Amino acid sequence: MKFKPAASIFLSLAIFSPSLFAEGSVKPAPNGITLPEAYKDWRVISISHRTDNHSLRSILGNDIAVKAARSGNTHPWPRGSILAKLVWKEKAKEHWPTAIAPDRFVHAEFMFKDSEKYRSTGGWGYARWLGMDQKPYGKDSDFAQECVTCHTPVKDNDWVFTTPAIMP
Repeated sequence: MKFKPAASIFLSLAIFSPSLFAEGSVKPAPNGITLPEAYKDWRVISISHRTDNHSLRSILGNDIAVKAARSGNTHPWPRGSILAKLVWKEKAKEHWPTAIAPDRFVHAEFMFKDSEKYRSTGGWGYARWLGMDQKPYGKDSDFAQECVTCHTPVKDNDWVFTTPAIMP
């Protein structure tokens, strides 16, 4: 296959400049929090399966959160920790119907630990981006109160539902 010069330049940019198509075009959450650029490369802290809404969740963390999770230093989580929860609808695997697998991507939600900056929301900043187009969730910055209300049952666990997976 022979490429024209313009096509070759575009192809080179697309391959070698992933930032052209990365999160940079995603709008911030209504409270000003921006989508962390490299979250898709963060390490897994835990997983969860919600049977009430048939969703699978992979809980990732930035380096600070992963270090805290691996060392058991999560009561409270250290300042600078960022937890990401990536959510998919579940579906049965075609050739293994007793197993479930990710289906449609629902949203990516984040918790940013900074007890001073986010004092009014339990020391955590909350943000969520919906669907594959990563549309910011919430009409205004008050959406974070929904998050606090939901997380109130785990207030004594530093407002975090996630139980870090124990690693060998």
